[in-house]
Amino acid sequence: MADGPVAVRIREKLQTALAPEVIELEDDSWRHAGHHHEGGMDAQPGGESHFNLLVVSDAFTGVGRVQRQRLVNAALAEELAGPVHALSIKALTPEERSRHS
Repeated sequence: MADGPVAVRIREKLQTALAPEVIELEDDSWRHAGHHHEGGMDAQPGGESHFNLLVVSDAFTGVGRVQRQRLVNAALAEELAGPVHALSIKALTPEERSRHS
């Protein structure tokens, strides 16, 4: 579980925007260390640039997959424009989570 300052901000913003039952955030930056892209290095030296996110919220009920991604991206716009290079999102309703558990 990620617990650096970026991860804390992500959790706080998701809590405010979506009131989720579950937020599971994994810092996956270590897997991208040393990778290059057009703008420079992919992963940041201290991590917190690549995350895997599972968010379970009633806010996703009746909402399609793309719109769910947009809701998460809107809540985290500042982080996605800055320190977060990549965010893998799994956004589920509580009912969907219970079916997959």
